Amino acid sequence: QVQLRESGGGLVQAGGSLRLSCAASGRTFRNYAMGWFRQAPGKEREFLTAINWSGSRTYYADSVKGRFTISRDNAENTLYLQMNSLKPEDTAVYYCAADRDDSITYKNRYDYRYDYWGQGTQVTVSS
Repeated sequence: QVQLRESGGGLVQAGGSLRLSCAASGRTFRNYAMGWFRQAPGKEREFLTAINWSGSRTYYADSVKGRFTISRDNAENTLYLQMNSLKPEDTAVYYCAADRDDSITYKNRYDYRYDYWGQGTQVTVSS
């Protein structure tokens, strides 16, 4: 089992940037592919991006491609999400998730693919 804890959320003005972190503990972090999702009030959870175990492959939803960047530091057991050019519609609770399969496919856009989830961190973008 792996435990995940997100941090780095907060309030930012439109056009600004934030970097989210997801600290992992428990089983070996490098064994997992990882993903970021978000959920806005009244909406379904939305896939944002995924990364394979080594960081050599990434996959982005069209809604964030070119603005968000996923990365990982296996030595520090940490996943990151760099978010630039933030918009009010990016306001949501952001979640990291771990997939026991260390590679990624198109299936990583679906939340059922993931085995472990963090508790989420709130991101609010003001206009």
